[in-house]
Amino acid sequence: MALSISSCSFILFTLFFSLIIQESCARKINNIMEVEKSHHEEEHNSHKDHHLHQNQNQIEPELNVFFVPNDLKLGKRMPIYFSKKDSSKSPKFLPKEESDKIPFAIEKLPLLLDFFAIPKDSPQAKAMKYTIDQCQFEPMEGETKFCAKSLESLFEFANSMFGSNSNFKFLTTKHVTESTVPLQNYTISKVNKITAPNAFGCHPMPYPFAVFYCHTQKGDANLYEIVVEGEDGGTVEAAAICHMDTSKWDADHVAFRVLNTRPGKSPVCHFFPSDNLVLVPNK
Repeated sequence: MALSISSCSFILFTLFFSLIIQESCARKINNIMEVEKSHHEEEHNSHKDHHLHQNQNQIEPELNVFFVPNDLKLGKRMPIYFSKKDSSKSPKFLPKEESDKIPFAIEKLPLLLDFFAIPKDSPQAKAMKYTIDQCQFEPMEGETKFCAKSLESLFEFANSMFGSNSNFKFLTTKHVTESTVPLQNYTISKVNKITAPNAFGCHPMPYPFAVFYCHTQKGDANLYEIVVEGEDGGTVEAAAICHMDTSKWDADHVAFRVLNTRPGKSPVCHFFPSDNLVLVPNK
């Protein structure tokens, strides 16, 4: 669930993340985009369908990741959706020297589509536009954001946040035992609060190669490592976060509908998917 690492132990970390940073090949770009875009559209459509068809008694299964701080009690039982993703089908990081040569700007999108041989009206093209837009939007007040296009740039961003040659660790969500049921009732068996005022989360974005959207909001969140036990006997070590101030969030954010609340009225917590990373200083 957590991996400790310093900026000088790059080789060991690279070995640990060998599935993430294995070499990308241009001829595999379209297949990779199909997989990633399909996953992204499933999540987006789940959110959209929830907006259109939600009733008081039922929500889409994938939305069973939100909760409130009062739920963080030993013995608490609640339905949670933990997806299992095949990392071998996910886009891979390019080396920094290669990713830096590829433009990453909305005005260069036609050139990028030609470069990756992606039709301009395809779902993959829309996914690329979405990712570039999200990365170029101005951060909210008090927010720090960055899009990492290589493992090296992710390390550089971590050093800028935590200090040069700093120690830091990655929190992830991991299935400790095999489980074939993504949505089931889980019981909380352990809660460990992480004190890290400048931690940040990184989320994979749909793109021909790996792009992680990393951001943090100072003083806004509490981080947790949580162990839950499933009805089928499976165990999940999960990374989770509670956003304590939601007053600046979009009122249409799906979390408010799931939790039946409004911006600024209640904290919003959620579990991180297994392909997300949370970087925290390692004391």
